[in-house]
Amino acid sequence: MAYDVTLILGDGTGPDLAAAARQCLDATGVKINWDLQEAGVDAMAKTGTPLPDATLESVRRTRCALKAPITTPVGTGFRSINVFLRQELGLFACIRPCKYYPGVRTLYDKTPVDIVIVRENTEDLYAGIEFERGDSKTAELIAEINRLATGRKIVTGADETGVSIKPISVTGSERIVRCAFEYARENGRKKVTAVHKANIMKFSDGLYLETARETAKQYPDIEFEDRIVDNMCMQLVQKPELYDVVVLPNLYGDIISDLAAGLVGGLGVAPGANLGPNGAVFEATHGSAPKYKGLNKVNPCAVILSGMLMLKHLGEKDAALRLENAVAAVIAEGKSVTYDMKADRNDPSAVGTREMADAICEKLG
Repeated sequence: MAYDVTLILGDGTGPDLAAAARQCLDATGVKINWDLQEAGVDAMAKTGTPLPDATLESVRRTRCALKAPITTPVGTGFRSINVFLRQELGLFACIRPCKYYPGVRTLYDKTPVDIVIVRENTEDLYAGIEFERGDSKTAELIAEINRLATGRKIVTGADETGVSIKPISVTGSERIVRCAFEYARENGRKKVTAVHKANIMKFSDGLYLETARETAKQYPDIEFEDRIVDNMCMQLVQKPELYDVVVLPNLYGDIISDLAAGLVGGLGVAPGANLGPNGAVFEATHGSAPKYKGLNKVNPCAVILSGMLMLKHLGEKDAALRLENAVAAVIAEGKSVTYDMKADRNDPSAVGTREMADAICEKLG
């Protein structure tokens, strides 16, 4: 059987990482018909849009994509293509495993971390409902905010204030919490922790927490608890071994997944899966690192491990396990690894992106 998969090449270091991941996935023996597509700043320069229609149509057709990193301009320019894809395709769940592999440099090698972050993808502040300072609608919103504050002037004038709206629904909260519990059941996990700030945001995060607690009652075989987000950050740093599956609204999920990646050695070993009823997009947690474009230098493991998650999604569990074991073996040996995985980042024995991919393929046999 052959699978149709869209390979989004990305920009910056994306094309090099896409090539490395494709090489390793093909080396597993699983037959994949790759449909190569573009997105990001390079596509913008060529086509006038960072997400060409052909790319979106391809993902809709294949219902499965492996995406290399894409640059998101900070403060100006187009909005995140990653966020747009998740919203446009209804990919409501982001699964980000944060697992320690022996050989990775980390402060937590004596207490191996194995945490799965389950992040809601479509609501919260990442819905992108914003009002620019100086806009007439912003002025109306600020007037209403101050009115609701019973006379207190909470925010200043519209000429110097931007406004973001944070929508959180029962439906969105229930399906992401249910996703976390189903993942726990399917993967032999024992506990789900819901993270929130319900002590302050009582009608948004409070709704999320109430929904999580009600949903948890349907899974009596799995332990459930909740944590306030700032306390959760401290807990993860002090005793990460206490946590298993962690489910969060969108913004907290983005932040905590990077924190958790730091516990296991960094974003270079942090894969991700975006899932919904109409398809799936697999991507590394890290960005495009444009300063390393074309230098054959960056760590390909996160994109390769995202491909491993894709194989699991396609039902190719044996191939996924062999690929993960090959990545783990190369990391453990410490010979054919990129500079960021060396004790000394200037170690001349560090290899490039392509060479590390070659070593992983050799382990696959």
